[in-house]
Parts: sequence; structure tokens; C-alpha cells
Amino acid sequence: MTANLITDVPGVRVGSADDARLASGVTAVIFDAPAVASIAAHGGAPALRDTALLEPEMMVERVDGFVLSGGSAFGLDAAGGAMAYLASVGRGFPVRTARVPIVPGASLFDLTNGGDKDWGRVPPYWDFGYLAAERAERRFQLGTVGAGYGATTFDLKGGLGSASAATSSGFLVGALAVANTVGRATRGKSHHFWAAPYERDGEFGGHAFGPHHAEDARSLRMKNDEPANTDLAVVATDAMLTKAQVKRIAIMAQDGFALAVKPAHAPTDGDAVFAAATETSGRAPDIRELTEIGMLAAECVARAIARGVYEAVALGFPGSPQSWREKHGYKVATAAERSAGTAV
Repeated sequence: MTANLITDVPGVRVGSADDARLASGVTAVIFDAPAVASIAAHGGAPALRDTALLEPEMMVERVDGFVLSGGSAFGLDAAGGAMAYLASVGRGFPVRTARVPIVPGASLFDLTNGGDKDWGRVPPYWDFGYLAAERAERRFQLGTVGAGYGATTFDLKGGLGSASAATSSGFLVGALAVANTVGRATRGKSHHFWAAPYERDGEFGGHAFGPHHAEDARSLRMKNDEPANTDLAVVATDAMLTKAQVKRIAIMAQDGFALAVKPAHAPTDGDAVFAAATETSGRAPDIRELTEIGMLAAECVARAIARGVYEAVALGFPGSPQSWREKHGYKVATAAERSAGTAV
């Protein structure tokens, strides 16, 4: 029985750390053993750390984890915290007597979401990264948590989501995504998600795709005209893959953004997908199986984005966007109320 999380892929754990006053946080994806990894970054305004080494021609093939963070470029410090934790437990690329944990990262923009970003001389993201890595487990929360804490879309609260699937020959695929898109995850003003055709078991409400003509669905709607948005994702599989094959999976998984949000890969978005193969299946796929892994990786990204929006709760600051559930008539507490213990 699966949990419908990226951690259904053996060898993957996820942890988060966040701060309600700050309205921001960090999520770490930690691998039990170094995983073959790569990246595809198709957005026009990415904030990335240590991603050049993920290209297939670079020497280092495996990573110890990935870090997704709020805080825009300030949040890139979070990878350093995760590295420090991993070093403390003996992980890292060996160089003589030294070990250097390999933890690429990406950040999203959440600096203007109403939270108090007056953190003084030292931004908190290094500490968040350490805690997120330390807390990594098989089960984890979705919605307004970790890197998704301060995430927003055009008209709704965004958040952290995840999904998993299995190929016809039994390879496992999973995705973790943060929905912080410049556009919409729903078809116009309706409650129907763009990702609805790929939904499984009512994971984001079971409302299907809705009528063919949804009000405002085809119109361009953007929450701003600035480089202040980013959808981030991590995909993982248990297949045995080369670094070049993992790169191809990352490229195919980018299509999940286009299945779940409009617009995708915009000039003001930083859309990035990390991909990894834990190789825990002990099997290498043939070309057809590899293609199915990539197809499902894209679908899992789309489902994870919709789940992130569906599971989110509003921040509760003046001017903050509603959550999907609030907008469509569900009684829910805000993130501030949950943090203060005043939820009803």
C-alpha cells in the first residue's frame, strides 16, 4: 500500500522546517544512499545552487539530497545547512580524508507574501536547511509547510504537494512539488484543476475537469510582471539509470508544469525539476520503460502541484490570497490560527 508520496520510492525521505511569522520555510529531500541525479531548468528566472554539476558531462554523478527553499536567493543558504547535517552523520563525496555532501538547491520567491522578512544580519535559511534534513522521514505533511509555506498562485494560496505512481512493469515514480506559479492552477475562476485529467483516487477533491468552457480559463492571468515566482519539483524513481537518462527524465517531468498551471515556463518563473534514480529496484529499464517513467514523472509533477494547492491553508495576512478550500466553501483555519493553536 502506497502513501501517494515521493517517499513511496524506496531510499527517499523528506523533511521540512518553517516559521509562521516569517511565512517561509525549507523542504529537504534526502536519499538513504547517494542517488544518480540531474536537472532541467526551463523557467526564465531561476534561483539555483550547485546545479552545474548535475549536467551529464560533469564528474560527480550522485547527490545526497536536494533542498527546496523560500526566500528567493537568500534561501539558497539552506543547502549549506543540509550539508552540515549530512556531514555530521558521515555522508558526503569522499576526497582523501574529507567528505563533502552534495546537495544542490533551488529557491522560490516569497518575500512579499505578508510575512516578517526583517531577519536582521543573518537570514534563517541555513538553520531551516539543517532542521529540514534532520527531520527527513518517509511520511510528511503537504500544503502550507516547508518550502510551500509562503507559496502563492495568481489567486490562491500555493503549497507543497506530492504524488506517486508505478509503471506497467513495476518501476516506482514519485514527485514532490512546490506550487508558486505566476499564473493559475485552476481553470479560470472555477474549482476545477488543470491537472484534473491525471488525478487519482480523489487526491485533490475528485471534481474532474468540469465543463468544456470554464469562465476566464483561456485568459492570461498573472499575479505580477516581476521575476517573483517559481514552481519547483523533485522527481525520483527506483530504476537503475545513467546520468544522461536521469537528465531525460528531468526534461520530460518539466511537462508536468504545463499540465498543471497556466502559463508555465514563463519569463518571470524559475521552473526547475531535479531528478534522481535511487536504483533500489536493481533493474535497468529498456527504452519503452524509460519513456513510461518520464511520462509518469510529468503526471506526478502535475498531480503534486494540484495537491499542494488543494492541501494549502491561507496565511491570514491582510491581502493574502484565499486557499482553494476557503474560496470554494470549505471551513478551514488559516496558517496563523493553526500555528497559534486557535484553529476551530
